[in-house]
Amino acid sequence: MSRYRYLFLVLLTAFSAGCGNGKNPATDQNVTEEVKDTTGANTADKAAAPKNILFFGTSLTAGLGVDPEQAFPARIQDKIDSLKLPYKVINAGLSGETSAAGKNRIDWLLKQPLDIFVLELGANDGLRGIPVTETEANLQDLINRVKTKYPAAKLVMAGMQMPPSMGQKYTTDFKNLFPAIAKENKMSYIPFLLEGMGGVPSLIQEDGLHPNAKGHRILAENVWKVLRPLL
Repeated sequence: MSRYRYLFLVLLTAFSAGCGNGKNPATDQNVTEEVKDTTGANTADKAAAPKNILFFGTSLTAGLGVDPEQAFPARIQDKIDSLKLPYKVINAGLSGETSAAGKNRIDWLLKQPLDIFVLELGANDGLRGIPVTETEANLQDLINRVKTKYPAAKLVMAGMQMPPSMGQKYTTDFKNLFPAIAKENKMSYIPFLLEGMGGVPSLIQEDGLHPNAKGHRILAENVWKVLRPLL
């Protein structure tokens, strides 16, 4: 091998060793910092994102006969906002909803994130005289789906009652259904959603069933007493 060729090979080897694996330390550091910055941004976004409270129920939740902002879920949102708490209320009330229909509708609503689930369902079952055992099975099935999809979610049950005209046995069994399900599933319990409204015409619409705007204020207070400690 000629002297010049040998010297060339020595210089080439030294140059390759100096470059190592070809990475630029400064560039690698920048990339690492970028990754850290991005991760930090994602964490901040998650921290800032509000948690969802899903109100699932009948025309009472939907606010039949009043403006949407007057329905009790919207009034709950007002209370949350006034305290600057990171929660967003989702009103999934539907007029005429029965426990059977609600059971079939819940899966679609569970596609969105859920942190607190407030269940107001069963009143239309009672008014139609649907067997209490059937309502119980439907509500439990619905609750099971929520717990399976979001096991960490906090659950709230709103109790309901029927008028004496439905018969003593039926009204008693119906009333006892809600605390029993709440206890079985470790749910926070609102003893009677319509507490404080009975026999007060100024709080009820002309249909004699649904609360007016003032009545929804009462409902909001009944719910807030139980919901506030969960936030």
